[in-house]
Amino acid sequence: MATDNPLLDLDGLPRFAHIDPRQVTPALDAMLDETHATVEARLAGDPGPGWDDAVGPLETTETRLKRFWSPVAHLNAVADSAPLREAYNAGLGRLTSYQTSYAQDERVYRAYRAVAEGPAFASLSEARKKVIMNALRDMRLSGVALEAGPKARFKAVQEKLSELTSRFEQNVLDATDAFSLTVEDEARLQGIPASVLAQARSEAQKRGCKGFLLTLQAPCYVPIMTYARDRALRRQLYEAYVTRASEAGDGRYDNTALAHEILALRRETASLLGFPHYADYSLATKMARDAVEVEAFLTDLARRARPAALRELADLKALAGADGVFLEAWDTAYYSERLKEQRYQFSEEDLRPYFPLPRVLEGLFTLTERLYGVRIRQRHGIEVWHPDVLFYEITDPDGQARAQFYLDLYARERKRGGAWMDECCVRQAGPPPSLPVAYLTCNFSAPAADHPSLLRHDEVETLFHEFGHGLHHMLTQVDEPAVSGINGVPWDAVELPSQFMENFCWEREVVDLIGAHYRSGEPVPADLFARLRSARTFQAALQMLRQVEFALFDIRLHAGFDPAAGPVHALLDAVRDEVAVMKPPAFNRFENSFTHIFAGGYAAGYYSYKWAEVLSADAFGPFEERGVFDRATGLSFLHNILERGGEADPRELFARFRGRAPRIDALLKQSGLYETEGN
Repeated sequence: MATDNPLLDLDGLPRFAHIDPRQVTPALDAMLDETHATVEARLAGDPGPGWDDAVGPLETTETRLKRFWSPVAHLNAVADSAPLREAYNAGLGRLTSYQTSYAQDERVYRAYRAVAEGPAFASLSEARKKVIMNALRDMRLSGVALEAGPKARFKAVQEKLSELTSRFEQNVLDATDAFSLTVEDEARLQGIPASVLAQARSEAQKRGCKGFLLTLQAPCYVPIMTYARDRALRRQLYEAYVTRASEAGDGRYDNTALAHEILALRRETASLLGFPHYADYSLATKMARDAVEVEAFLTDLARRARPAALRELADLKALAGADGVFLEAWDTAYYSERLKEQRYQFSEEDLRPYFPLPRVLEGLFTLTERLYGVRIRQRHGIEVWHPDVLFYEITDPDGQARAQFYLDLYARERKRGGAWMDECCVRQAGPPPSLPVAYLTCNFSAPAADHPSLLRHDEVETLFHEFGHGLHHMLTQVDEPAVSGINGVPWDAVELPSQFMENFCWEREVVDLIGAHYRSGEPVPADLFARLRSARTFQAALQMLRQVEFALFDIRLHAGFDPAAGPVHALLDAVRDEVAVMKPPAFNRFENSFTHIFAGGYAAGYYSYKWAEVLSADAFGPFEERGVFDRATGLSFLHNILERGGEADPRELFARFRGRAPRIDALLKQSGLYETEGN
């Protein structure tokens, strides 16, 4: 295939410096033509029952198409523009149409069944067996067995869902970027850290404004809600944030109707395939068996956490009441920080000077090297999408290249908020062979003129979390792309490596690696670290109830809720009445920016965070017992979890590492809630 279009050059890393949005459509045309030709050639006649007859080439073709689209989707998230958005949305619809047609193609289904039922199946590798069985399951879930009419309707529904979920996410991005507040009176900004004010002043100057420019981007919004003494300012920012993409906020980006339409189409998806609701359809590919098991898991957590949460809230209300303040939603972060300072003589801002981002990265890489025996080195001269983006290579001890990754660390306009890991390339034996390559994206504050980017400890956790996802993708030894790295891993197990990595941020030996004062080079003082550790379980019950609230809302939204019967917000209110110990104000429209479930793949799967926390807390136990740098334990986690990808059931892999099934006690102990059991 000609490579004058950089998107069609699939032999190396994406040529980001040469990609133009106008190239997306012609490149997609060429890729779909190539894909169709390969599929038709392999399915002509009656393919034999061997892997190489049809299935292997079909898998390779699908991997090429996914690899082609990866840089387009990534740029849409980190370098949004009107031309790119238009090309991306149009292309996404066409890809969804193709993928649904492919999954519904009875010839493809027969080709995979021929291998599954053929004489050579037993001799296939475990990875290839899993590829076959997953593909057959997924094709059934895509309607391959439906009659012509329902099959066509299923395809139309999936295409529409693709369009609507993309619009939902873009509305949140636009609504977030649309808000700004210029404050000229610096007295209104008392309490806000100097580094945040310096960035806000710089943003104002860039726009030709006087004073300070405040936005809803996390590096600005979170410190304001946590530290600003001006209660009216906190309320103004809070209201703008929680009404994003709703009728209560900027009506240009209202997601209310979109959410209802998405839910109705998901409901129809499940109905077409004979599922009672979308939750059970979604759970067909997850560890949890059904919505009943998920609800039982979540309500059990809520029951265990509620007594402690009520005590935590009472303490918060008492502190606010001492100031004559009746605690409201825009006060909770502020008074939580005050209470933490009072109780532990500790503030996240106290730690920020000790976590300069370059030092944190160096320590994170050293930890990884010591645990897993690999080497991580920066490479220069690689094409990237923004000057701040870094590029690294991971090698084995013998110097053999094992993986590569891009690191995009700082918040900026036209970049999606939050933090995530995504695939650029996946490991495969070939032809042609390729190494896994990851995109690791965060939204930290950029360096200032007089200091590097300085992280809060919770931001350090975020970095470790995403790097854990990256290691799962990059350190795999599985050569079949469909089950390599994070591929083929059930959604409620895929957070295990990421949440597992967070645990290291709380260990003294690791803090000494990642933390040193950006000016003096002094380590984190012992008393400050002790206060950090003491504060680890601060408001753990409130935080657990908050996650349970979101997860219950999600599972019930997809298990029994009828979007034709009433507003989504009514269901969220009902869940809050049952679970929350403090309800937000009536104008709160959190659901309108809940991209995880309406656009991010977590539909009927948000419970996965808590589910995987059980796995990750339990998996960290051997490191607590034997030492955080214990190489034998690290290699066991590497060989039994990180390297195995989706080739085996996660329960089996966990048992190989831990020697038994996971236990919820580990999470309760880690959260300081074990004593609430039985209350």
